Amino acid sequence: MINPITFSISFDKIVKTIPYKTKLLSSLIPGKLDTYIYNNETDYYEEYRKSYFATTTKKGGWDCMRHYEILANGCIPYFPNIENCPINTMALLPKKLIIEGNNLYNSVKHKNIGDLTDKEISECNILIAKLLDFTRCNLTTNTLATYILEKTNYNCVSKILYLSGNTDPDYLRCVTLQGFKELYGSNCHDYPKICHVYKSNDINYSALYGKGITYTNILDQSLHDNNLDNNIINDIKNKYYDIVIYGSYHRGMPYYDLITQIYKKNEIILLCGEDCHNCDYNKWLKKGHYVFVREL
Repeated sequence: MINPITFSISFDKIVKTIPYKTKLLSSLIPGKLDTYIYNNETDYYEEYRKSYFATTTKKGGWDCMRHYEILANGCIPYFPNIENCPINTMALLPKKLIIEGNNLYNSVKHKNIGDLTDKEISECNILIAKLLDFTRCNLTTNTLATYILEKTNYNCVSKILYLSGNTDPDYLRCVTLQGFKELYGSNCHDYPKICHVYKSNDINYSALYGKGITYTNILDQSLHDNNLDNNIINDIKNKYYDIVIYGSYHRGMPYYDLITQIYKKNEIILLCGEDCHNCDYNKWLKKGHYVFVREL
């Protein structure tokens, strides 16, 4: 009942065609703060779109939103040491294709972009096309939500309660919620409301973690039924929802004692999106819950 999980990205953020390239390698380097010069999503994405390759790496955890941003913008991740990644971490990513990209970059890294041969350009474009196709089919927010339902055998549920403790930005909780909203609309109810994933004129998204890029300001307000907020306890008692998902069991599990009285153990799904954690997920497995861990 334990499964790997990864971040994901909205299908709408994935480029439709391979962008025109003017750089061999992106100037954005993980960990080098002087290269973090982009303050908005448009300019940030454009840096990847005009580059054949972009460096990404393990930081706090192996999985990183940057991987998905690079892939979605038609760029090849250059990921040194990806071979050392545990098999059940980043398990949904195309590791073999990324290793292929590493080898391709190492074969051309000594060149300027204008010196690339037609064969080398073709090899880059073929690999980009493969990576884009993989991303569209496997790494979108709604495919991740579908993956969770398939692994838990809840493909046919009609209503989902998506609970949070701390509502500060959490990549896994936020993008996974987006996926369930895409599938279920307001029939997936987030409580408390994760305000920053919704479109609003009252939120300074750029002040949020990661400048709010990729994971905020996405969902229409109509996808949250405010009336359900007022009846949350009674709806739990009456089992209005088919299953309950905790977006991060590290960051709070409201109503857990009540929910375990009403719901079967396997109707409760727990997510862990932490970079580094010492959680004893066996504790939750022994209780009979499904558990999805990012850095497994």
